[in-house]
Amino acid sequence: MLYGDTNPSGKLAMSFPYTIGQVPVFYNEFHTGRPNQGEGKFFSKYLDVPNEPLYPFGYGLSYTQFSISEVELSGAELSRNIVIKASVTVKNIGTMTGKEVIQLYFQDICGSVVRPVRELRGFQKIELAPGEERRISFTISEEMLRFYGIDMKYASEPGEFHVYIGNCSTTQNRKRFILQ
Repeated sequence: MLYGDTNPSGKLAMSFPYTIGQVPVFYNEFHTGRPNQGEGKFFSKYLDVPNEPLYPFGYGLSYTQFSISEVELSGAELSRNIVIKASVTVKNIGTMTGKEVIQLYFQDICGSVVRPVRELRGFQKIELAPGEERRISFTISEEMLRFYGIDMKYASEPGEFHVYIGNCSTTQNRKRFILQ
């Protein structure tokens, strides 16, 4: 690996903080109620380090580079009987064959109980030669959005969701859909 004969493709299974003062730091944290950007006294921030981790969940290094297109959805509404396909095109824009892990995350915008900022719901590992591109699709169903509510029933709630697809938990590559 050190000489470039083999291309690394591992991903972090946890987030790594800048300093011990950030612990615990994890990708599926809850909203604090205070945004972490802006100025003034009603913002959540550290004085000496950023709020985000040094290395986020799902981060990894490679001797090649990949580009990931914008998320495309087959529809904007989901229900018990209707599924949505979320797709991206991944291209190896480097000079070596490499493997990449494409990760699918959801964010429930408003739930009856506190919901994580993001939840990992799927991933696919692909290998691409230099210049090669491949379309990656995930099928989103109502079952993937279920959680234990205040009444301890495992169910989904209608509302707005964001789907994120990228190569780590901090990706901003997202689209919005509605669960009916």
